[in-house]
Amino acid sequence: MRTTLNIDEALLEGVVTETGEKDKGRAVNAALAEFLRRKAIERLLAARGAFPDLVDRTAEWEEEEMSLEDEHKKERNW
Repeated sequence: MRTTLNIDEALLEGVVTETGEKDKGRAVNAALAEFLRRKAIERLLAARGAFPDLVDRTAEWEEEEMSLEDEHKKERNW
């Protein structure tokens, strides 16, 4: 999408330098994406402890996934 913006030259050059992008549009997109990523992290960190009853089931899911993979391997080998 094309748009016209008034951007501080020093800020833009800083973003171009820090992102390593040669194209200013890509540099701005990278900076915006990073800004949104950091805001999402802030929201997640702020929610820490908000769900005390939430149980971490990661280990159970991984075990189930490995079990399913083993079953698929057995099915393919016969």
